[in-house]
Amino acid sequence: MSGFRNAVFPIYGREEIIKFWSVAGIKFFIVFVLTLTRDTKDTLMVTQCGAESIAFMKVYGVLPCAAIFIALYSKLDSYLGPSRKQLLYYLTVLPFFSFFLVFTLIIYPSREALQPSYETVSAFLGMGGVLAKIGSNWTSAMFYIISELYSSVSIGILFWGYANEVVGVEQARRFYPLFGQMSSLGPIAAGQYVVQYSSKAENFQSSLNRLTFVITLSGIMIVLLRTLSASYIRRTEPASIAVGSGVGEGKDKKKKSKPKLSMIESVKFLAGSKYLRLLAMMVIGYGLSINFTEIIWKSLVKKQYPSTLEYSHFMGVFSSVVGVTTFFVIFAGGTVIKTLGWKYGALATPSIMSLLAIPFFSAILIGGVDNPTSLKVAVGIGCLQSILSKATKYAFFDPTTQMAYIPLDEESKVKGKAAIDVLGSRLGKSGGSFIQQMLVLGFGNIITAAPAVVVIFYSVLVAWISSANKLSVMFNELTAQGVRKKSA
Repeated sequence: MSGFRNAVFPIYGREEIIKFWSVAGIKFFIVFVLTLTRDTKDTLMVTQCGAESIAFMKVYGVLPCAAIFIALYSKLDSYLGPSRKQLLYYLTVLPFFSFFLVFTLIIYPSREALQPSYETVSAFLGMGGVLAKIGSNWTSAMFYIISELYSSVSIGILFWGYANEVVGVEQARRFYPLFGQMSSLGPIAAGQYVVQYSSKAENFQSSLNRLTFVITLSGIMIVLLRTLSASYIRRTEPASIAVGSGVGEGKDKKKKSKPKLSMIESVKFLAGSKYLRLLAMMVIGYGLSINFTEIIWKSLVKKQYPSTLEYSHFMGVFSSVVGVTTFFVIFAGGTVIKTLGWKYGALATPSIMSLLAIPFFSAILIGGVDNPTSLKVAVGIGCLQSILSKATKYAFFDPTTQMAYIPLDEESKVKGKAAIDVLGSRLGKSGGSFIQQMLVLGFGNIITAAPAVVVIFYSVLVAWISSANKLSVMFNELTAQGVRKKSA
């Protein structure tokens, strides 16, 4: 039983258990809200503007708004200083939940009065198509942008920013893998809430009311757990409180500020290291490839489920299945990496994505999507491909990319991660969206452009797999050198 406890739940003592569950609860509610808002924003944009609109929104909507948010957050952080981190937390989280409440109660019910018609926007732009649809549904586009910002901010700042302050290194080895499991429980609960309650409303406004009610309650729980856990840690771990931090910090952990590199600085730093360039290619590869398959698949889902409630119900089921699959695949991922090594763990995600994409693209290109049977087959295969792509990302891709930093020297480890975070996230998501924009403009819609998507998709996967193979050799060499140094 002791060995089982060590493997499954290595948290000991009343103080550690309370600390763990109070911080883990924050992660659960953050991911719970993230799943609900993500599915809602996709439902609004895909059913009203088409899945192709997502590519445009990520480049021309999300990217500039994210840059503005980061600039404002950095200034607010500098103004408040390290002694008022708790206030900074509240000022970060509350605007998001306030917006979701205002959108449901005021903006969405008044959308017909607030939004211009499609014909008016088309005449103003001098063209119709995706951009005109976005302009004539700008309230939904605004919800999409805010939800995307929340998904970027919530995990990195609202959770990990706080967890890294209050969890020490020794505890992190035991706490952090369990925190990862909370990422799979949130989507399960959110998906079931949508399936069993929200999507069964008489109309989408009523469904949105039900969603916002539980989102608001979750926001209250996030703030409450953050406040109570910080207070509890101050009382039970006074020796670990960092001077002026406003909360606390593990006494066995020395925090180092993460360097903030610009895009140009990131490129220059990566140019000097082949190892980091290969790692960046892996990160960019995932961002590009997942974008290509997801937007086509969501276009097919819209064809099969054109109603907002039907689409919302389907996405609720999808989120639950992703959560359940991820929960079990994470255990398998750790076993594969421990048994077979880093290389096979790093190759698992692109290999599975490439194999499952074959029947998916075949169903579109050969079977077509005009008749109900072939459309159902394509949606089902795409659903399986998307579920396993996300699950293997959490189980294999994330652990191996993080492990790749371990054998590096301190400067390469810290600055390299900062540079890859900048380039990987921007080039992966925005680059994939920009390419799809060109395809939509050239072919009319993303489904018609499927043959071109296939070529680009597999070209990216080949580069990703090649980078992983080359990096595995360098990773093993650096790891062996580190072992020899320790032995000496």
